[in-house]
Amino acid sequence: MLRDPVVHRKTLSNSSTPRSPGVRRKLLAVSSGGGHWVQLLRIKRAFEDCEVIFVTVHESYRAQVSEHKFYVVNDANRWTKLALLKSAWRLAWIIWNEKPDIVLSTGAAPGYLALRFGRIIGARTIWLDSIANVEQLSMSGDRIGHCADLWLTQWPHLARPDGPHYIGSVL
Repeated sequence: MLRDPVVHRKTLSNSSTPRSPGVRRKLLAVSSGGGHWVQLLRIKRAFEDCEVIFVTVHESYRAQVSEHKFYVVNDANRWTKLALLKSAWRLAWIIWNEKPDIVLSTGAAPGYLALRFGRIIGARTIWLDSIANVEQLSMSGDRIGHCADLWLTQWPHLARPDGPHYIGSVL
């Protein structure tokens, strides 16, 4: 389990968007399906101080976060270029309309795109690479990590001084 379940309160609280006292930060939590979604749910407690909006690729996941706003984007990857463009368009629309203070992802392609768009609007960004990537970082994580405000790995041997950083695992 992550040693600090709050995933670095400093990162969550230092958003560039000013907020009135008592107004909760808006966090967009994005993941693909399967293990990426499971890992996102396992760190959900860390966002208790935020207004959380979930984005994923399966409508069936809505019931697991029924108390939160929820969006579905189509699943895509580097091999499905048209689907990737459609997913990018939908994510750009979500981020533009929601204007999150923080964008967090456990991967893969939808998370990569969400962090890119989040940076454009000035949101703080967090990438938590999948625990399934034991030998090396995920392709998405390796490409987006240097752009993230907080870049985490769940394997100590993959941590580097310039990131990703290891503070524990979620399984």
